[in-house]
Amino acid sequence: MSRTVSEAETVTRNGALELRHLVPVLGAVLLLYFVVPVAVLVVTYSPTALADLASGYVVDAATTSLLAALSSTTLAFVFGLPLAYWLSRSDHVLATVALGVVVLPLVLPPVVSGMLLLTVVGPEGLGGLTDLRLTRSLVGVVAAQTFVAAPFFVVTVKAAFDGVDSHFEEAARSLGRSWPETMRSVTIPLAKPGILAGLVLTFARAMGEFGATMMLAYYPRTLPVQIWASFISSGLDAALPVAVVLLSVALGTLLVVHGLRATPWR
Repeated sequence: MSRTVSEAETVTRNGALELRHLVPVLGAVLLLYFVVPVAVLVVTYSPTALADLASGYVVDAATTSLLAALSSTTLAFVFGLPLAYWLSRSDHVLATVALGVVVLPLVLPPVVSGMLLLTVVGPEGLGGLTDLRLTRSLVGVVAAQTFVAAPFFVVTVKAAFDGVDSHFEEAARSLGRSWPETMRSVTIPLAKPGILAGLVLTFARAMGEFGATMMLAYYPRTLPVQIWASFISSGLDAALPVAVVLLSVALGTLLVVHGLRATPWR
């Protein structure tokens, strides 16, 4: 009987060891799936194919993306910071509903987000009430990017505020500091890494936004829209220079997040 139990334990132990060795192999397969396309993009195409990096259409797309992403990130910060704080500190049912509304653009396909925005504003301005047109305008690009990217800031900063002990804020208030002073001297400094991470992630998401921008604005073309237009009109080689710029922005974003030591997924 004891021998049978010992043999069962041995089999179980050997199976656990085999599974333990299999886990990193499976992880490595997925990691290679992420790395190989980038490596192929770098190795396959010759430097002469990148001569168009200084072309007008690439520069214009990069300028539009940069201006729009900075604008949408600023809007996310101005309006998202107080919203994230309220969501973090409130236990009311409205806060739960509001959080669901904030998360909704994260789960919607970007094309659907663009359709929703286009339905609201219409081609004749904001519901026909004003002459401010969002279609074929930089304002429309910013609106699309803000709708899709701002939730990243709110969710990330909410998590940062969740990590700030409210007793510190109460102590500051008990010492006579007003709420704005408490926010400036206690809450925001403690949540600073998460706020910075939220800003960087929001900027990166705005730079890479495609679907909602295509549906709502299209012009002026951002980098992702220009990649699509170049690919459709002239093939992969024409889209390569724009893709390289966007890939450089993505890698730069990772370096900035790492340099700020504000990695939001830790």
